[in-house]
Amino acid sequence: MHTHSHSMTSPDRMTRRFKWSLILTLLFVAGEALAGWWANSLALLSDAGHNLADGAALGLSWYALRISQRAPSQAKTFGYHRAGILAALVNSTSLVVIALAIFYEGAHRLLRPEVAQGEAMVAVASVAVIVNTVIAVWLRRGGMQDVNVRSAVVHMIGDALFSVGVIVAGLVMLATGWLAADPIVSLLIGVFILWSSWGILKETVNILMEGSPLEMDMDALVETMRGVPGVQGVHDLHVWMIASGMPMLSAHVLIEDQALSDGARVITAVNHRLQEQFGIWHTTLQVECLDCTPNGLYCTLQPNHPLVHHHDHDHGK
Repeated sequence: MHTHSHSMTSPDRMTRRFKWSLILTLLFVAGEALAGWWANSLALLSDAGHNLADGAALGLSWYALRISQRAPSQAKTFGYHRAGILAALVNSTSLVVIALAIFYEGAHRLLRPEVAQGEAMVAVASVAVIVNTVIAVWLRRGGMQDVNVRSAVVHMIGDALFSVGVIVAGLVMLATGWLAADPIVSLLIGVFILWSSWGILKETVNILMEGSPLEMDMDALVETMRGVPGVQGVHDLHVWMIASGMPMLSAHVLIEDQALSDGARVITAVNHRLQEQFGIWHTTLQVECLDCTPNGLYCTLQPNHPLVHHHDHDHGK
């Protein structure tokens, strides 16, 4: 049995919003980088690097929205959703490199403070707060139900918050002349970049490794399936992600020996439970009768013989 769903998000409108948000972000990054170089502000340069990374995130979301509209084919039966995941892996890795570079330069400037232009820091960071807030609100109106849009909005909000940090550093330098405020803020930005990129990196690697969704309670999922009236058991269970927000499930479901139409009703009930409680809309369920010999809940594929399965015989779970 097979179920399938399609997103109700308006991709054409969102791709246009992403395009203009990306153009606005890149223009601002160029201006902020020039201002940071002129003002000798590591905080501004770090924030420009962070904004550039978020511009890449916007570009990734834009690309993912466009490429995901391609229809599945003989060569790509699942479509092109994984292209966005591969791009996310590259993007998150580059974020880690940027964060490490900021740590290096920040530590150097803490040991040997350099004069920075506080006025320029405050002025440019104020513009950054406005730009990032406008983009976040604009994209949020377009569809927060889409995980790509939601991640882009979170990036923009994070940029706005850290631009506020740059403003604070500039004001502190203007008021007290404390030069360490600039590298300290840059180090905080580096920590935030590393923290946020680690979450992206962890999610993308898990998806590429065919791992089950990180937030999904697998024990609850199994109990939900077994709790459907007519289901006698579940085995050979696989739950994985094609892309963010696109969980897939396949399993063998044991039912009593009965008419085909009655068995179909049981499977339909299982699908409804999976959709309502776990958001799994794409399933492949193989029906088996009680006379079949049940295998373990999870199975281990043998690489050298892809048609042969090894089972763990853990029937208690």
